[in-house]
Amino acid sequence: MRTSHDHLPFRRLGLAAVGSAVLLGIAVGPAAAHAEVSASDPRALAENVTLSFTSEAESDTAGITELRVVLPQGITPDAVTLKEAPQDWKLTATPDGYSLGGAALATGTDAEYSITVRQLPDARSLAFKTLETYGDGKVSRWIEVPADGRKVDNPAPLLTLQPAAPGAKPIAASPSPPPDPGAPSAPTAQPSSPAPSASTASPDAEAASAADPESGNGVIVAVVAAFVVLGGAGAVRWTRRSRQT
Repeated sequence: MRTSHDHLPFRRLGLAAVGSAVLLGIAVGPAAAHAEVSASDPRALAENVTLSFTSEAESDTAGITELRVVLPQGITPDAVTLKEAPQDWKLTATPDGYSLGGAALATGTDAEYSITVRQLPDARSLAFKTLETYGDGKVSRWIEVPADGRKVDNPAPLLTLQPAAPGAKPIAASPSPPPDPGAPSAPTAQPSSPAPSASTASPDAEAASAADPESGNGVIVAVVAAFVVLGGAGAVRWTRRSRQT
């Protein structure tokens, strides 16, 4: 008579077989497609850093034609230049990032490219939300950012940064462009004109001086003197006429 202990080896073999089958199924099953990013210098505030991206192809009928990337805060589109990309693919700046695309890649071919960033921001991690467009119009959205260590279905390429190097500082803003030589210059302030002299006084000034009270007194005296002279001459003539009569 067999006891329950006699069945233990068979149970263990059965569990092992099931476990092997599960592992084998995972190994041969389709791997989840995703997008990744790596950096030549993954430190905060690092300058002239090369970022390399890989977007796995997940379509069995069409190739990737375009990648649309939203840059993380702290990296502006004008701080990005293309370093390597599939043949004839071009990079175009967008208001919040850039797009990179061209002729469709061969079906099943991953899109690999690299860019140079002027300086990485002072952050712990950077998420590069990416949209993959295929020749048949299909769009894969790798735009989810995991929070609190949780897993997401469509994670955005995430770059974890190390602390900044000692003495590293943000790059100063670009200096203001020099003034355009062809632009009109600002008018130069002219010195104040000296007060007009008496010989060059304006008509208004002459009118004002004529109305001066003192100059008016001189005119009155002259008029009175004229009346006195005329009156005296009249008296002399009247006296002569009286004697003749």
